[in-house]
Amino acid sequence: MTYRKKGVVDGVEYEPMKEPRYTDIATFMRTPLATSLADVDIGLIGVPTDLGVTNRPGARHGPREIRNSSSLMRGFNLGMRMNPYELCRIADLGDVRFTGRYDLEAQTAQIADFYRLVHKAGIIPVTAGGDHSITFPIFQGIAAAGPIGMVHIDAHCDTWGEYYGSKFTHGAPFRLAVEHGLLDPKRTIQIGIRGGQNLMDGINFSLNHGMRVVFMEEFATLGVERVIAEARRVVGDGPTYISFDVDGLDPVYAPGTGTPEVGGITALEAQRLLYGLRGLNLIGGDVVEVAPPYDQTGNTALVGATMMFEIICLIADRHWGKK
Repeated sequence: MTYRKKGVVDGVEYEPMKEPRYTDIATFMRTPLATSLADVDIGLIGVPTDLGVTNRPGARHGPREIRNSSSLMRGFNLGMRMNPYELCRIADLGDVRFTGRYDLEAQTAQIADFYRLVHKAGIIPVTAGGDHSITFPIFQGIAAAGPIGMVHIDAHCDTWGEYYGSKFTHGAPFRLAVEHGLLDPKRTIQIGIRGGQNLMDGINFSLNHGMRVVFMEEFATLGVERVIAEARRVVGDGPTYISFDVDGLDPVYAPGTGTPEVGGITALEAQRLLYGLRGLNLIGGDVVEVAPPYDQTGNTALVGATMMFEIICLIADRHWGKK
């Protein structure tokens, strides 16, 4: 692909970002749709699968609806006072394609293969899921050189063991990542954890392996600024990934998700939290578990698109902003 920010119709150039929000083909953030991995700095990727869910399906529709909602995003980020598109080349790389739609293990392997190619091309990926099981194979693709740190926003730790015969569910990606040497648990912070539990296996795994778990009660007590300081302390300046599960938000803000938990983070708190991560050495990020069928308003997809945009801005600012 020859990277271009402008489109051409009948030989006349135009800028899709400045066209009315309801026009043109829906790509992530109205960026160019890539035809190859050349000339791209940040790649926006959809992973449309929810074979890993343990409750309500629907996240397979997340990437398409996040693309639609992301048409509402603009170029300049008021919260960060910067425009990522002026700093680097950002493009929609399309969706990961699956040859087997009903084989979770095969899909996991194909996701990993796709992200290995992206990583080899020097592209930093920002992903729209899909359920949270996709993050483990993403790590397989981008973290093979050594374990990375993580800021994880979620209602759940996602460090379960095998569940009904499968170890690749959306409740297990970070246990697998630790066990495979892809994620450094001591450089991992999990924020917003709450809700009832039938088993403490996942939470105990996180705590026993040194992950910093900020339960929702502690988040409410500390406040956003002190949680930001704690996150920065935990991950330091090593390579770090942001994984944002929309069920980390209260379902008032994101009802369209498979495993909602009452009493969560507000949308504004989530944005403030992300702004506070500015300057971290980010090597990728994802927004997962947007399940549009459960939200006829479309607000959950808009929340997903917004958080994805914030992550893009953080990455562009760190790697291509003014030093």
